[in-house]
Amino acid sequence: MAAIAGAPRRGTLSAFRHRSYTIFWVGALISSTGTWLGNLTVPYVLYQMTGSAVWVGVAAAAQFGPAFVLSPLGGSLADNRDRRMLLLWTQAGLGVITLLMWLQWASGFHVPIVLVGLLTLFGILNGVNNPAWQSLVNDLVPREDVVSAVTLNSLQFNLARALGPAIAGVLLATLGATWAFFFNALSFVIVVVTLFFVRPHISRILVPVGGGFASQWRDALAYMARSRAMLLAIALCCVVGLLGNPIFTFTVVFAETVFETGPVGMGMLTASLGVGAVLFAIFQSVIRGRGGSFGRRAATAVVALGLALMVMGLVPTLGWGIAAGLAVGAAFLAAFATLNSAIQLMAADHLRGRVMAARHMVFSGSIALGVLISGVLAEEWGVQLATIIFGAGLIVVAAIVVLVPGLGFRLLDEAEVEPGAIVPPLDPET
Repeated sequence: MAAIAGAPRRGTLSAFRHRSYTIFWVGALISSTGTWLGNLTVPYVLYQMTGSAVWVGVAAAAQFGPAFVLSPLGGSLADNRDRRMLLLWTQAGLGVITLLMWLQWASGFHVPIVLVGLLTLFGILNGVNNPAWQSLVNDLVPREDVVSAVTLNSLQFNLARALGPAIAGVLLATLGATWAFFFNALSFVIVVVTLFFVRPHISRILVPVGGGFASQWRDALAYMARSRAMLLAIALCCVVGLLGNPIFTFTVVFAETVFETGPVGMGMLTASLGVGAVLFAIFQSVIRGRGGSFGRRAATAVVALGLALMVMGLVPTLGWGIAAGLAVGAAFLAAFATLNSAIQLMAADHLRGRVMAARHMVFSGSIALGVLISGVLAEEWGVQLATIIFGAGLIVVAAIVVLVPGLGFRLLDEAEVEPGAIVPPLDPET
């Protein structure tokens, strides 16, 4: 068993000291901004066509659901192939699919089921893409900068969550949905170009993993099952996806039915979620790792997210909705970045792709289930009550983790040690 050693952490911005990571981050920011153009445009046009929150939920489930099935394949590929080359192929494929969305809308063929079908294809390929994306983040920096890299990766996604909807709101109000779809497709070109200039911090040795796909996943699942800390972190990611993520899809319904505002107001409301995340990242940079242990940060973030969602469900005006959105965005990033960092640090390198695939699988599956449930609840009882129920659910889960013997958020503090000290890696040759 490896000796326990500290996992040193630097400031939130320390990963930017590495050129390849910085290039990757900028390309990802541009691509994610384009993706959020699409993420707001799709539910907007669907709600305009159908007037149904259920259709909005079905579209989100189509985008995230396939990852539940395909993430294991993506994880195995991420562990057995060059992650950068794998991303070049998957990002190019995702760009082609978004180009087809633009062509569908530009041609006037405005059929909801066709748009949902293209989203399903996007979700299928993204299920293969995401484990490699998450794992490559680790490859671009040394271990002491992993927490910074993961947090900044979440930051760029949430910064895009602020920029993309704001741009989408203006585009939808002025030029229309066609241009929003076009810029989404164009953004994928940027990330493909940046990947040509990215090089890992340390070259990975691709160790052949014997036994085939099923055997590889038996080893990975056995590895994860030996750590209550890793299982708890993955389970909490699932809960955050199930109960915390649907608000990002249903801002469209809030804007239309609660605040009675147009595309610009809808864009501002959705953007507030991303702005809140950016403000939290700045706060993290200021305190520079003085926010306590992984367990304490995770507990605080999950409870804060639950409270913020409950407030979001109670506010009566757009202004107060934007203020609540800032709190939701900050708490969501705090929860997700903390849990994701803990999982990344606990995973051994030769198994990290499969571990992150398992995390992505349960997270994406929980998002798909959450938006479906939220869509039905919003249709029957209203989007405000649905949001309050989900927020209360997060607080209940946090209480269960604290009160059930053998659990406790303090288990996540195992991420402070070297991988293998708590969960010895399985022999990669077996």
